[in-house]
Amino acid sequence: MPQTLAQKILQAHTDDTVERDGQIVQCRVSLVLANDITGPLAIKSFRGMGAKRVFDKDKIALVMDHFTPQKDIDSANQVLISRAFAQEQNITHYYEGGDCGVEHTLLPEQGLVGPGDLVIGADSHTCTYGGIGAFATGMGSTDIAAAMALGETWLKVPPTIRVNFTGVMPRWLRAKDLILLLIGTIGVDGALYKALEFGGPVIDALPVEGRLTMANMAIEAGGKVGLFAVDAQTRAYCAEHGHDPNHPGLIRDLAADAGAAYERVLDIDVTGQEPVVACPHLPSNVRPVSEVRDTPVQQVVIGSCTNGRISDMRDAAEVLRGRKVDKKVRCIVLPSTPTVWKQCLKEGLMEVFMDAGCIVGPCTCGPCLGGHTGILGDGERAVTTTNRNFKGRMGSLSSEVYLAGPLVAAASAVAGRIASPDAL
Repeated sequence: MPQTLAQKILQAHTDDTVERDGQIVQCRVSLVLANDITGPLAIKSFRGMGAKRVFDKDKIALVMDHFTPQKDIDSANQVLISRAFAQEQNITHYYEGGDCGVEHTLLPEQGLVGPGDLVIGADSHTCTYGGIGAFATGMGSTDIAAAMALGETWLKVPPTIRVNFTGVMPRWLRAKDLILLLIGTIGVDGALYKALEFGGPVIDALPVEGRLTMANMAIEAGGKVGLFAVDAQTRAYCAEHGHDPNHPGLIRDLAADAGAAYERVLDIDVTGQEPVVACPHLPSNVRPVSEVRDTPVQQVVIGSCTNGRISDMRDAAEVLRGRKVDKKVRCIVLPSTPTVWKQCLKEGLMEVFMDAGCIVGPCTCGPCLGGHTGILGDGERAVTTTNRNFKGRMGSLSSEVYLAGPLVAAASAVAGRIASPDAL
């Protein structure tokens, strides 16, 4: 039977024969992930099950990224629980403090995730790793606890929606615009428990960091996973970031079979497309930037597991260089890992940001979840490169969050209103 990417990767991790969508299969996992919010819940369940040892100390990752540095006693205690468990279990991949970054940038960067892997995490944006050809999905902390103990989990084989991006990419269009265009087309439940498989000439040319951005927001369409074929770009990225060169995914291409059955096929032509913005209070409320231009903003955030990578920092710096952030706006820049932070420093991007009047902060999720370092007050509006804009997501229930890519975010910081880079 010709297989989709999702079916093919699951088949590699199960002894069952993958025969159809909707089938339940028992799978071996490559990596199990939790963070400072979800980790303590998983640890509590792990102990409640009577488990004594994790299945493999090298295949568990605990990343203290959501409140870092910790903002209060409660968040500090969350880290204490996770740290003690990591020490007790001798977990290799525990990240806190100066070594820590936003988990979904950090793990691919550290070579801990690669093509053909099956990764489950107690965080909904675990689907990010589909950008390098891994079947990666979020689960509840109880399922994560079981996987930490057993090294296995069950999954329902998802039907697949194939999305082909064609045409010529305009100058200011980026991966964030592509995924927002898709979510605006199918809605926040348009891919509920389905795999989104991305392809087409635009995707073939898209850098790996852009693919990670798109896979990250598959969940915003309800998707179980967002998947990209493994090609020369994927292999080069993984090799550069220290992934095992003998990993099967690095020595062969990984793609859907010809004739694979899809539930639906979508074609999106990006020729002439202007950048887009997701307006409050849903990621599917997508409009061209020209339709919402001149909307005043009080905050801009550039960072997160969606758009905190070095390519995102370079885009923001391109717009901010030689310009000043509007005095009525606080612009917060959060490189997502120490490696990205240091590269920004090396390339002079930090000077660009600070000369422009930005606040440059630590490698944290922080404001994305309304955690800290950028909470919105009553009636405030933010343009942010994060992934969710639900009511109250960044603070006050009367605040508003607009989702955009780094180019639009940076331009909006300068203009003091929602703006496209070409407006500057």
